[in-house]
Amino acid sequence: MASPTDDAGLSPLAVAAAGALSLAVAMGIGRFAFTPMLPLMIRQAQLDVAAGGWLAAANYAGYLAGALTAVHVPLTAGRLGATALLLTAALTAAMAVSGSLPLWIVLRFAAGMCSAWAFVSTSVWCLGALARMQRPSWGSAVYAGVGAGIAIAGLYCLVGGAAGTDAGSLWLQLGGLAVVLMLPVLAVLRRLRVQAFPRSANPGVAARAPSGTLGIVICYGAFGFGYILPATFLPVLARSVVDDPRLFGLAWPVFGATAAASTFLAGWCMRHFTRLQVWSVAHLLMGIGVLLPGLCPSAWTIALSALLVGGTFMVITMAGVQEIRSRATGDPTALVGRMTTAFALGQIAGPAASSLLQHLPGVDGLGLALQLAAASLLISAAWLWRESRPKKQPPRGG
Repeated sequence: MASPTDDAGLSPLAVAAAGALSLAVAMGIGRFAFTPMLPLMIRQAQLDVAAGGWLAAANYAGYLAGALTAVHVPLTAGRLGATALLLTAALTAAMAVSGSLPLWIVLRFAAGMCSAWAFVSTSVWCLGALARMQRPSWGSAVYAGVGAGIAIAGLYCLVGGAAGTDAGSLWLQLGGLAVVLMLPVLAVLRRLRVQAFPRSANPGVAARAPSGTLGIVICYGAFGFGYILPATFLPVLARSVVDDPRLFGLAWPVFGATAAASTFLAGWCMRHFTRLQVWSVAHLLMGIGVLLPGLCPSAWTIALSALLVGGTFMVITMAGVQEIRSRATGDPTALVGRMTTAFALGQIAGPAASSLLQHLPGVDGLGLALQLAAASLLISAAWLWRESRPKKQPPRGG
């Protein structure tokens, strides 16, 4: 590690690229590579849709655990990030083990925890360095790494699936890909100023929750419930209408590429409209994207879903967190923690609900879960739009 007083001559571009690659590994591979792998594993009779839902729920439960524990791990942000990325590669490769469902559940839970550690630590060491370099606006490029990682992993699985590669071999290769992508990150971290996780200057002064905060938290939970179903099952839905991996595998790279581009659009939108307006419209568009493939599964509805959901989930993330922080009067950590918990519970509930509904006779469990998710997004979009309208001042007395 570099000395605590300098960043060893690193350029802002190198730091931003390292941050984007870190998120690409943590999220695109550690958290979401399972999405394009699921239809291939189903095709090779390793899993069914219900079992896939439980594996996804385990990963998202691990992400919640990681998000809640990251700041308590006795490591600097840089060391925690490097450790999490190395573990992510190892846990991804370990999915190649032809084991039982309980073993895979443990692996996916651990991978989720590591991806959260990497995400939280990257936000600290990378954005902190960019702030010191007077490039805080480059954060959008850093968070584009999430979508870029999704696209890269999706394209890799697309090529592997089209070539008929065994799912176990693909898991091993994805672990190797994670190692390759993280090497520039580790090189930058060795030269960066040592970073500690920020602590509240007044830890005893928690933020008060102003009027409307509960609704904001619930809407963010609805977002977690709504986006996670297509983010888990979109390639599976694509496979239901076309069995050619060269075609159904395209859904996930499209999702990722759109998500990467949306981070740049989000900044522009929030400079021209209020955060709640942007959030409301994004919920509306995402709700339509979630609803379409459940009502009418076809190639064009799945493609449109990839565009609508992929193009809004990072926008909502940025708008939601900024909104709750702006409402805080005092230390915002507790309010952001509530948002994180609601989001995580929502994304755990989505795959779990789909898996439970699969067991109902004569019911398309995934289709019904998608309709419920879309309803939650559309209802929350209406609430957010109403909340964004200027409040009428009560008439003065006298």
